Amino acid sequence: MPTSRREGPRPGVETRERLLVTAEALFMEQGFRSTSLREITARAKVNLAAVNYHFGSKDELVREVLRRRLGPLNAARVQYLDRLEAESEGALPVERILEALLVPALRITRSPLEQGATVLRLLGRAFSEPGDYMKDFLPDQYREAARRFQAALARALPHLPEAELVWRMHFTFGAIAYVMAGDDALKLVAQCEAEASDDPEAIVQRLVPFLAAGFRAPLSPPAGRSSDRAAA
Repeated sequence: MPTSRREGPRPGVETRERLLVTAEALFMEQGFRSTSLREITARAKVNLAAVNYHFGSKDELVREVLRRRLGPLNAARVQYLDRLEAESEGALPVERILEALLVPALRITRSPLEQGATVLRLLGRAFSEPGDYMKDFLPDQYREAARRFQAALARALPHLPEAELVWRMHFTFGAIAYVMAGDDALKLVAQCEAEASDDPEAIVQRLVPFLAAGFRAPLSPPAGRSSDRAAA
């Protein structure tokens, strides 16, 4: 009877994975727009036709690189929120909801298998370098997680109108993306190396109170009201 052998990765699968890993590294280093397909294929040591065969286009390659990172991250966020809500007898405080949003990302940075710094900076670039290929993709990737977190925040802040809550969530995701994109902008603002700027836990400890205060801020006057008072 012939002995069974464990088959190695199929050539097509290996090529596809090599393209994804290489593209991810280059996108993180240079950005999506600045990275050419020729650079990706040269570093991956495959021919240009391989991109078209496996992905169809550079835009779809970008989306697939992000899809395989965003899917697990957002699933982990929802699972974390589910656990907190199951343990709570009432509405969660805003800080705990933000914890569910941020801690899964923090865990990625601590995992040597996930190349955390690379992953988070890559995701930060997706928000800071939007393009046509992101217009529908990012909302689709975040839709379920955003729906769950919006519902939790609405229970925590029942006095906030839905439109105001959505705006504050928009600002929150923007702040998180800004932080995830790396510390270059922080150095520009601070004109120096900020203390513990590369410590994810320290960043979360600063970011949660800041964002929570934003969610609890008083409602702004209706548009035009302040200018009317100034004119009077």
